[in-house]
Amino acid sequence: MHLAYPAVLAALLFCTGLYGVLARRNAILVLMSVELMLNAVNLNLVAFDVWLRDALHSGQALTLFTIAIAAAEIGIGLAIVLAVYRNRGSSDVDRLRDTAETDDAEHLPAGDGDDASGTEDQATAPAGKAKKAEATA
Repeated sequence: MHLAYPAVLAALLFCTGLYGVLARRNAILVLMSVELMLNAVNLNLVAFDVWLRDALHSGQALTLFTIAIAAAEIGIGLAIVLAVYRNRGSSDVDRLRDTAETDDAEHLPAGDGDDASGTEDQATAPAGKAKKAEATA
């Protein structure tokens, strides 16, 4: 078997995964694209292991290690995506920002630790941020 066939297939798989990572907005589709890229690397590892006729089969052993790491990565990644979806209501990657919403936490509605004029003093500002963090959690 020629080495060019699996190498070209792996390059096509990797390019498809790279396009998916760069173009997709849904976090689950991005994770699937990363898995596609890892599978392209695994295909290359096995193809070069067979082509070089390695007696220790180190390419295949590394492929098994990569599959185990990818399974753990997907489990943790899906857990993070589900947690973000529960908190934010969307898994859109472009809409996600840092978890500390400082702009919304600084401006609380009147009656939540504010005085009558609508400004907060230094003692109630951390309590307002704590209330905002509890509301989003």
